[in-house]
Amino acid sequence: MSGHYTDGAGDVKTRPSHTVTPIGDGYNPDMGERTHLLDLDLAALEDRFEADGLPRYRARQVLEWVYHKFARSFDEMTNLPLELRTKLAGVYHIRTSTVARRAGASDGVVKWLLQWPDGAACECVLIPDGDRRTACISSQVGCPVGCVFCASGLDGLERNLTCGQIVEQALLVARVCALGDDDPASPADDGVTRGAAVTTDDAATARLSNVVFMGAGEPLANYGPVLRAIRTLHADWGLGLGARRITLSTVGLPSQIRRLADENLPINLALSLHAPNEALRRRIIPWAALTPLSELIDACRHYFERSGREITLEYILLGGVNDGASHAEELARFTRQVRCNVNLIRYNPVDPLPYARPTAEAAKRFQEVLRARGVNAHLRRSRGLDIDAACGQLRRRTLTAQRVQVTVAREES
Repeated sequence: MSGHYTDGAGDVKTRPSHTVTPIGDGYNPDMGERTHLLDLDLAALEDRFEADGLPRYRARQVLEWVYHKFARSFDEMTNLPLELRTKLAGVYHIRTSTVARRAGASDGVVKWLLQWPDGAACECVLIPDGDRRTACISSQVGCPVGCVFCASGLDGLERNLTCGQIVEQALLVARVCALGDDDPASPADDGVTRGAAVTTDDAATARLSNVVFMGAGEPLANYGPVLRAIRTLHADWGLGLGARRITLSTVGLPSQIRRLADENLPINLALSLHAPNEALRRRIIPWAALTPLSELIDACRHYFERSGREITLEYILLGGVNDGASHAEELARFTRQVRCNVNLIRYNPVDPLPYARPTAEAAKRFQEVLRARGVNAHLRRSRGLDIDAACGQLRRRTLTAQRVQVTVAREES
């Protein structure tokens, strides 16, 4: 597991303790000197164009092609002069990832494992639900939080993702929603035919409607890049999502919650609670030992007061661990401290972890206890069960398979 620390700005930095091993056939060890275009906002790109003697309006044209028309190369930008397109292609990357794995579930969920030029990899997911198209994206490679029931943190934190790498995940999903294809050359997995476009539940020609920061990582531990990514998702020159269609999920960093509240960006805030009391929460979420629940509640109250957005308490039901009637009673009392609603999620089992998925009946009883006490509690439908869609599972399965291949190769040699 990589060591990590928090710098003065509150962003988690990683002390590498192992060599990063590339995943998949598309690994590119050297991106050269080109800039990732998705790292730049409109103002920054305009300034760069002006410094290069280009009209500032060309920057907006480029971003319109990228975020509204989903262009993957400058060659597609036909209202730009050929000479300019050639020049831009030598200076900027639009897309820096390759698709290492792709998995499609019977319920329409699609998950991608994206590999970055340094060999690190993260997951993003398309979740179609009626007219909604939600992208679930990652903020870090791995996770420092170490929830005992989650696949993302089993190998610790590898590194933060950049703003551009976060945006690139959402852009991939948005392209699939709009055009019905991702990458015909990407390796397929679990029910998605290699070389075929991904079309799920009439996802083609639909529009990405929501983005949730509920993939791998703790978003508030990578504050700067995550905030810039949110602004790109929200901007009219970007993906143009309303702030209320963006949700950030956090295990809870009080100072960063307060900081986010003061950004004048009223996105939805979800607190990964998962336990109704301090002792149990510290047992299943190691990072919880760093922050008393009382401080988290104060920070969440501040967020509600500044943003007007009700807090969502996320509660994964672990069979025999936190899903009893007494836990529900305790959670109901906890909710009286802050304006909130509760999302209940039945656990998606992770091999080899010992935690079990509760029965549908047990989950329903838990919800009924909460509702009987006036709590606005929703029991969320589990999605993507047949492709291990829970956070970090595809990445871990791919890493494990690769390690086995390396071991076998060494033994054979």
